[in-house]
Amino acid sequence: MDSKMAIISAWSYGLAGVLAALLTLYLASGRRNSSRSGAMFLAVALCTVWGMLGLAFALTGQGIFLAGNLLADVLRFGGWYLFLIMLMRPESPAEGAAPTAGIGWLSAIAGLLVACGFVVQAMAVFGVDVVGSSARLALFASLAMSVFGLVLVERLFRNVSPDFRWSIKPLCLGLGGVFLFDLYVYSDALLFNRIDADAFSIRGFAHAIALPLVALSAIRSHDWKRRLVMSQRAVLQSATLLIVGTYLLFMAAAGYYVRFFGGEWGRALQLALLFAALLVLVALTFSGSMRARLRVQVGKHFFSYRYDYREEWLRFTATLSAQGGFAGLGRHVVRGLADMVESPSGALWLKDPSGRFFAQAAFWNMPASAATEDADSPLCRFLLDSGWVINLEEYRSLPRRYDGLVLPSWLVEVPNAWLVVPLTTGSELIAFVVLATARTRIDVNWEVNDLLKTAARQAGAFLGQMQASEALLEVRKFDSFNRMSAFVVHDLKNIIAQLSLMLKNAERHRDNPEFQKDMLMTVEHSVERMRQLMMQLRQGTTPLDGPRGIDLADVLRRIQTAKAGQGREVELTIEEKLLARGHEDRIERVIGHLVQNALDATESGGRVWVRMARQGTQALVEVGDTGHGMSPEFVRERLFKPFQTTKPTGMGIGAYESFQYVHELGGRVSVDSAVDVGTQVDLLLPLFEAGKALKSDELSGKQE
Repeated sequence: MDSKMAIISAWSYGLAGVLAALLTLYLASGRRNSSRSGAMFLAVALCTVWGMLGLAFALTGQGIFLAGNLLADVLRFGGWYLFLIMLMRPESPAEGAAPTAGIGWLSAIAGLLVACGFVVQAMAVFGVDVVGSSARLALFASLAMSVFGLVLVERLFRNVSPDFRWSIKPLCLGLGGVFLFDLYVYSDALLFNRIDADAFSIRGFAHAIALPLVALSAIRSHDWKRRLVMSQRAVLQSATLLIVGTYLLFMAAAGYYVRFFGGEWGRALQLALLFAALLVLVALTFSGSMRARLRVQVGKHFFSYRYDYREEWLRFTATLSAQGGFAGLGRHVVRGLADMVESPSGALWLKDPSGRFFAQAAFWNMPASAATEDADSPLCRFLLDSGWVINLEEYRSLPRRYDGLVLPSWLVEVPNAWLVVPLTTGSELIAFVVLATARTRIDVNWEVNDLLKTAARQAGAFLGQMQASEALLEVRKFDSFNRMSAFVVHDLKNIIAQLSLMLKNAERHRDNPEFQKDMLMTVEHSVERMRQLMMQLRQGTTPLDGPRGIDLADVLRRIQTAKAGQGREVELTIEEKLLARGHEDRIERVIGHLVQNALDATESGGRVWVRMARQGTQALVEVGDTGHGMSPEFVRERLFKPFQTTKPTGMGIGAYESFQYVHELGGRVSVDSAVDVGTQVDLLLPLFEAGKALKSDELSGKQE
């Protein structure tokens, strides 16, 4: 080591040793009597020894100090392992829900790594080569300890409760950075078969930077009392990381020895082996069967319960809530239930709206089937009465457990059929799901049955709600059609009344040419109106053409003439000729309805009038009478509601239709009425402006 590098190493390891010594004194002076505080004290004290030995080697160049530094490095790893594992261990029996089996495995691996590392490092120090180069083995051991340290830090941070994460975050950052730096140093040394002196000399600086973060966590944590929340997802990720790291270390070692013993072909064989190893690793990573097996093993050996119910419920609810309509919901139900038991496929049989049979409504990775099952079949009765999840493998081996169950032929023919899960809502069987055999062996015990039954009840509620929503939508469509039909019937009633009056007068005036002319016009108008009503039934309530300019004076005169033909007089006052915006036939029908109501409410000799005038930017049509009038309560609560009327033979549709149409145009209807005094209805209709209408027509033409 040259003089400049020795100075850098001295400062580096000296700084790490001094900071570690100060932290050791701080921990020793504090009143921390817990085992975790003792483990941290040991780890920091070993860091102090390691740093001081490195400083001594940099200053003297004596080999004994280098040997002590290398051995202390292994012990330093062991000290941090002990501390991290102590943090993950439950503090008291009250935390018994936290799994301890996984911590036992981690402790065993940590002890094995430290023991092997110490032995291999000692062999390298004394130059003992038993299997290959002991120096090379020492680098492998140090790399493995760095990887395992990262695994412990990752597992601790993922599983700690949110309220303790604030305290533990600096520790995880500091130790994670140290282990990551060591990972770089040792992987670089193994890759290029030489130690990077620059990187190795500044290891002390890396540790010195991490120690203040460790001290910050020690200050925040107060005896390191915390609540560790061990989730299955975090354990699965940690186990995956550990397996991948071990696999890569093993393959790297195999590649090294293939190169060492392979002679001239050694490098080529090494590259081929590493490529094959990476390819196998990628294939295993994306293998659903391998992930399923790993999840099952983690749940079986690391936890008292197989499932993380919070994660399962959030995932299942998110799956059911995904968009996709009724068919999409069926697939989501199948997939959600299948994921709980690692099943690769399934199908949903849903009860027909008639309630007579079940038919396949959705499937996921399973062939479509035209088979149906009667609602009163033995299978459906068994599912409804027992509420059991039928395990077909168990049924084939022990049919006595399913007393009274007879499997239909179509179910026996379903490939790899495994579980039949009933979906109920209330006391009704709404559907059932058939799941295929799982990717890995799963024991369908009470926990699996309870989870599937509970999830199936939630899925049944979702399906029942979806069916109810669709039924309600269908009812609303029929209601809309019935409402439109009521309007049409109301108009037909008026047409029939007009034609009946004409027939009544035909006996007396059939030889009168003027009457014959009026009769032909009336029949023509009635036929045209009925044709429009038929088109309205086919197309809906919205008129086919847009609003146009309407000469209100002509409309009012036609209404006056028509009522005069019925023997009733209507006073008409037109203060100004105005064009209103709307549909002429509907405007005439609205005003004609109001005039007819006024005539019906007024005794012979009473007065009915219509007045038209301008009011701001709107046209005012005032229809008044001196008839019976209406109470304020009726006007306020019932007048513009459908099927509400004061007439003994009325339908209560006209006022409602008039109110709706005028508001669609942007107008307004106001009523002033008093019992035995009379009624005045004011219609405010928007005026027609040619410029705006032309622009509106152009825009609608472009959209078409």
